[in-house]
Amino acid sequence: MRSKTRSAALALLCVGSLALATACGSDDDSSEGDGGSTTITWWHNSNNDPGKSYYEQVAADFEADHPGVKIEISAMAHEDMVDKLDAAFQSGDMPDIYMERGGGEMADHVDAGLVRDLSDDASEEIGKIGGSVAGWQLDGKTYALPFSLGVVGVWYNTDLFKQAGITDTPTTMDEWYDDIAKLEDADITPISVGAGDKWPAAHYWYYTALRSCPEDVLKDAVTSLDFSDPCFVQAGDVLEDLLATDPFNAGFLTTKAQEGATSASGLLATGKVAMELQGHWEPGVMQGLTDDGKGLGDKTGWFPFPAVDGGAGDPADALGGGDAWAVSEDAPDEAVDFVKYLLSDEVQKGFAENDMGLPTNPAASGSVKDPALAQLLQVRDDAPYVQLYFDTAFGTSIGGAMNDEIALLFAGKASPQDVVDATQEAADAEK
Repeated sequence: MRSKTRSAALALLCVGSLALATACGSDDDSSEGDGGSTTITWWHNSNNDPGKSYYEQVAADFEADHPGVKIEISAMAHEDMVDKLDAAFQSGDMPDIYMERGGGEMADHVDAGLVRDLSDDASEEIGKIGGSVAGWQLDGKTYALPFSLGVVGVWYNTDLFKQAGITDTPTTMDEWYDDIAKLEDADITPISVGAGDKWPAAHYWYYTALRSCPEDVLKDAVTSLDFSDPCFVQAGDVLEDLLATDPFNAGFLTTKAQEGATSASGLLATGKVAMELQGHWEPGVMQGLTDDGKGLGDKTGWFPFPAVDGGAGDPADALGGGDAWAVSEDAPDEAVDFVKYLLSDEVQKGFAENDMGLPTNPAASGSVKDPALAQLLQVRDDAPYVQLYFDTAFGTSIGGAMNDEIALLFAGKASPQDVVDATQEAADAEK
């Protein structure tokens, strides 16, 4: 069963058919209240405005239309949410509605009987979402409805680029190194990274692997769990070259990803650094980390991860993934109704208007206001191949071992070969 579901889980999303950090927490399962009402527990990671307030209003609107239903919301910082969800998966004490990232992670949850099959109950929504739902399907069944799907790239401060004399965004690693040098010469810290949370650092290796490895090698690794191709070591070599330029913020090894003004996203939002490699949710996150609620505003720029010299990957390929609403196996039927409402035209349009991510409901595509996010919609739809985040694709054990060793590479305590060896060792244990 394990190998079957891993194969079916697709460690990738094919954007040709419209193919893209996370979860959160609560301690209470749904229950019948004293007055016969139904309480639904909902965990998400939009813990800053505008997202937090928007979801509160969405829940209130649903409650108004469904007398007797109470939505109990737990909005957390992403990392807290992930930790609490991991504990919930282990204990089986699940929230009714939570964020599911698909891939090998979801396959594990399905194997454990924790996730409700939505294939029949949400057939209309599944049809509307179309190919985007593929990453959350196993053996012909749909276990979650993706509400945001996008790609990772480099967000940057256009004013700081101008101050450093940078007129064009880089398309190759050598050009990126030149821009890093220009920023350093202008006394501007080039890049922030929340390596304290590991996954933001791991995204660099994911991207250098995507640029170094042919698509067929990456696809094969999903099912074979074989990392012997030299391109995986090459990915680490390229990352070492980037690290040698010393581009990151002071204390980056312990910096948090998105929590507060001193986090990696906070440093970019407040003009302390010029760039950050992050996902499509970044504009919304930055809005919650500045006093004026605007983030970088009209100073927001974006460019794709540069091409690697000699790499066999297509420079147009992207690293990405998404977030989907899943319903726990023991949740009441009203939880399914609420998830369907979250994918409605109305709610998805509001999600887009608040710059919370890239909606999957086609009716909401035109509601994306932020020009940089609108650009990402086109990148997402035009990418010939989108590689799902490696830690999600390969599941907790392999992905965790990979991320841990990449963090050590950032700290200068591991080599490119060490990353591959640690990943392969974890993969062998899974076979």
